[in-house]
Amino acid sequence: MSDRADAFVVFGITGDLARRMTLPALYRLTEQEILTCEVHAVGRRPLRDDELGDLAREAITDAVDDVDERVLDDLLSRLTYLAGDAGDASLYERLRDELRDVECPVFYLAIPPDSFLAVAEGLAAAGLTENARLVVEKPFGTDLASAHELNERLTAIVPEERIFRIDHFLGKEPVQDIVYFRFANALFEPVWSREDVDSIQITLAEDFGVDGRGAFYDGVGALRDVVQNHLLQVLALAAMEPPSGGDDALARRRLDVFRSMPAADPERAVFGQYEGYREIDGVRPDSVTETFVALRLEIENWRWANVPILIRAGKALPVSGTEVVVRLQRVPQLRWGSYRLHTPGTDDIVMRVGRNAGVTIGIRAKTPGREVSQPVSLDLDFEEELGEPPQPYERLLADALRGESTLFPRFEVIEETWRIVQPLLDSPPPLESYEPGTWGPESAERLAAEHGGWRVPAAG
Repeated sequence: MSDRADAFVVFGITGDLARRMTLPALYRLTEQEILTCEVHAVGRRPLRDDELGDLAREAITDAVDDVDERVLDDLLSRLTYLAGDAGDASLYERLRDELRDVECPVFYLAIPPDSFLAVAEGLAAAGLTENARLVVEKPFGTDLASAHELNERLTAIVPEERIFRIDHFLGKEPVQDIVYFRFANALFEPVWSREDVDSIQITLAEDFGVDGRGAFYDGVGALRDVVQNHLLQVLALAAMEPPSGGDDALARRRLDVFRSMPAADPERAVFGQYEGYREIDGVRPDSVTETFVALRLEIENWRWANVPILIRAGKALPVSGTEVVVRLQRVPQLRWGSYRLHTPGTDDIVMRVGRNAGVTIGIRAKTPGREVSQPVSLDLDFEEELGEPPQPYERLLADALRGESTLFPRFEVIEETWRIVQPLLDSPPPLESYEPGTWGPESAERLAAEHGGWRVPAAG
């Protein structure tokens, strides 16, 4: 599907997501002349158009350096507001009047997932979904069963090919760079398999807690918040076969990875909760929500059989950083004469997908004056070498406007990722406490101990 949208409708325009991400993205897309249609904003709070303009101006100037007033004025001149509750039929009748000449609208639901169906049903009842695209935020369901139910009800309203499920990690330029790094460089593809790789690690570390978001986070936890979606999607790009043929090539290859993965084993997982979490506003005093997850997974295919996949994510850790680490097998420790080839440590190919995005390649060099090797890093900073990348929502909303679905997971993928983590929801491992500023429960270290231990990500 490639019809360009002729109206963009945002539900939840007064929410935190819209303020931090959506409105700045709409400004950048206006600046690039990608967003040229009318923007209809919907929210529960009564606002005049000029009040919405003030809200949008503040959000954009907070997020964008050197705002171009002409671009901002262009966006604001096309921005209108409708107030109403998601369950109020009159809201959709008024919206239908505003969209009477529109043929291909995009409805972006920047709202809590429990409101998705109410909005979709309201749009359908008003006759607004015939040629519309529906963009929804994560999480898509809270487990495998709820994801199935939500999908069945949504696809009864809008067909699968017109549902765009956002995972903002797939909109990150450094995440997309994983594919190019692997398949555009003849140096790396030959070693990217079980013959030369010892293990794969993915770490998403955050050095802050959940202050201010306690009520939301306590109903979600680290597994649902970042593992089932973000980190498994990143893993698929790092592990998939070369894509080729057809617009859905990437989607097919990502799905192949998930279908070859057995479900997670609770015996190979660690859940942690940092000390002080239960004292945060909005968190239950007896909460068993995990703020840290570490687990070991497998990919049962020809390329990755018997290569451990180690994933960890957590709040209140020593640094913030997100990395994919492909750890190579160690070379033989040889001797010749009185000399010995000694290579302590590990050789890693590290793809940084956080704020300091780039690639670090660990190699060995002879220590001057000594018969011993030492690790040396070859480092590439993407922004320094290649320029500032587009922001994730900028890229994803541009694709939604164009009808380009490559970076949006299909339900088959969502279904498989829920299947993989479902045993950890059904029978979670015992919750262990850890001190803020540490790397989670000590038992998490054992998961990676036989494979050189966890790599500490670069802060950023």
